[in-house]
Amino acid sequence: MSQHILTAVAWPYANGPRHIGHVSGFGVPSDMFSRYQRMVGNKVLMVSGTDEHGTPIQVQADKEGVSARELADRYNRVIVEDLQALGLSYDLFTRTTTDNHYAVVQEIFKGLYENGYIFPKTTMGAISPSTARTLPDRYIEGTCPICHYDSARGDQCDNCGNQLDPIQLINPVSKINGETPIFVETEHFMLDLPAFAEVLGSWLQSKQGEWRPNVLKFALNLLGDLQPRAMSRDLDWGVPIPLEGWSDQPNKRLYVWFDAVVGYLSASIEWARRSGDPDAWRQWWQSPDARGYYFMGKDNIVFHAEIWPALLLGYNGQGSRDGKPGALGTLNLPSEVVSSEFLTMEGRKFSSSRQVVIYVRDFLARYDADALRYYIAVAGPESQDTDFTWSEFLNRNNGELVAAWGNLVNRSISMAAKNFGVIPEAGELTDADRAMLERSRAAFAKAGAEFEASRFKNATNEAFEVIREANRYLAEQEPWKIKDNPERVKSILHVALQVVDDAKTLLTPVLPGSSNKIYAMLGGTGVWSGMPEIQEVTEEDGRSYPIITGSYEGAARWESTPIRPGTPLAPPTPLFTKLDPKIVEEELARLAG
Repeated sequence: MSQHILTAVAWPYANGPRHIGHVSGFGVPSDMFSRYQRMVGNKVLMVSGTDEHGTPIQVQADKEGVSARELADRYNRVIVEDLQALGLSYDLFTRTTTDNHYAVVQEIFKGLYENGYIFPKTTMGAISPSTARTLPDRYIEGTCPICHYDSARGDQCDNCGNQLDPIQLINPVSKINGETPIFVETEHFMLDLPAFAEVLGSWLQSKQGEWRPNVLKFALNLLGDLQPRAMSRDLDWGVPIPLEGWSDQPNKRLYVWFDAVVGYLSASIEWARRSGDPDAWRQWWQSPDARGYYFMGKDNIVFHAEIWPALLLGYNGQGSRDGKPGALGTLNLPSEVVSSEFLTMEGRKFSSSRQVVIYVRDFLARYDADALRYYIAVAGPESQDTDFTWSEFLNRNNGELVAAWGNLVNRSISMAAKNFGVIPEAGELTDADRAMLERSRAAFAKAGAEFEASRFKNATNEAFEVIREANRYLAEQEPWKIKDNPERVKSILHVALQVVDDAKTLLTPVLPGSSNKIYAMLGGTGVWSGMPEIQEVTEEDGRSYPIITGSYEGAARWESTPIRPGTPLAPPTPLFTKLDPKIVEEELARLAG
């Protein structure tokens, strides 16, 4: 029986283009998961968008001499184009500056406020002495007062994991210009996180054995020191606070992290409206058997494993103060928070300011999208920090995609097309033939279990084990040497083509572009696995912007499907581009420059 699967993908920040470190954390893993879930027959809703509010947007806009709106518009379009080119199959990729998003964010805030989980409090806020603007917590660094890590942020110490306030830091400085912030009294709304300590603890404990250990351990460690968390900011760029006496204040807005996590819900509601059924989102957010998977990098665990669940619990009236569900009704909590570790580049942390970076757009201008997707699947930061190197990228592309997978596809289809012009029919099978076919069929259960558990490296490696065995099978059977027994050649090539078709299916979540090409090479008609498209939409005020959407219905199913003898075959075109080894030196020179 099919399930409703929500794939909630972290929202990329629209203060610049995204680099390959970003998409290795939130983008490609979420797409591999979603494509697999669609193939097994589940009803997937994959949503996200650009995160466009907060001080960092304003800071970058000032730096570029444009308004915050202009900056967000520009980078929203860049990010949309890049993610679409990477083949990420969003049902809706939108943005946080829509009327719909504002309305949903304000509704969640009002529900929490009415249930008593948000309260006003006078606090000390950090101000830039040179601009008089509020400094966001994440833009202040100093020494952690707990573990004495010297690069703690104003909201959290990445070393010990404790939540912080900027005023707690020892020797705080602004990351924007290095000046020492001044702290002044300001009134803000606070989320009463301690009111959720017990219910969050029970909920997290129930995830033992289901979540990645690094995610669950990190979240559980934070429970012992939950503090009220600011949910508003002194800023003029963001969602207005929907309360009398606050909504008309020009310099008070909801905190960007409150706004951003609500985006998963607002994007689902926007998708439903665009689909023609405004209530369709409820099947993913309120059905008891629906499951929600949240994909991000490890620096976002606290927001998705604690703050977002707390917001949902509070809106549902399920914290220590009870309450009643808001107007949208009771909402489902995450089923799993799937966090990746960090990707570094040539031994260094990604840094746009220091040019230790390669943006998605630049990468795809020189290399295939499937080559990057494959690298992320087999060598990405799935469960530990990993390092992207150009030499490994070259070796993975040439040694695995080209020499193993591309070679199997090319020689199997080439021999069949040259000798028979069609997919040949198998005659009597040998033990070796049957063993090869059984190995290929058996991979679906094993790789499927790995995709289900978001273990993409294991799933991809299982498919490549089949490919390597098929290459060994052809090398041992040597159909090119058999001159006097065409029936035996037919059987060998039939087996080889069946395995090619199976491997194409096994790799569809990872390599959708090349899998679509193989489907066509083997005589498939129609769509195998749908690809995303960009549509231009318009707000009521006439403002237009791009979204990613698509129809992902197609022939792709998670099973071995018998190939059809007699299907015409043409000589294949190369599936992957073999790269010149000199690209390593060229890319390292770009990085050094």
